[in-house]
Amino acid sequence: MLRFWRATINSRNGLIFATRSEQAIREELVGLLLSIPLAWLAGVTVMRRVELVAAVVLVLIVELLNTAIEKLADRLTTDHDPQIGRVKDMGSAAVGVTLIMAGLFWIFAIAERLGAI
Repeated sequence: MLRFWRATINSRNGLIFATRSEQAIREELVGLLLSIPLAWLAGVTVMRRVELVAAVVLVLIVELLNTAIEKLADRLTTDHDPQIGRVKDMGSAAVGVTLIMAGLFWIFAIAERLGAI
């Protein structure tokens, strides 16, 4: 139980640090807060609503991982390193792909709600 408690505290600390240091995390947290009531409007079923919120949560998760990669890379060296640049670009691409996926989920749900599908 103590291990679980410590892991929870570490997770909270990581989320607080990321929120304070990264604008993208703050924006995605706002998006998550907005997605909860909007999912109730856009989703036709309870499962669709859960999927819509989960898609936004996934974007936040990938952004947190990307932020961790960037912070670690910056800690390794402040010099321009082409390989570190590529690693950062791949993390950014992961966020971009996840954003596109989440956007498509939302577009599909809205189209479903409007009866277009």
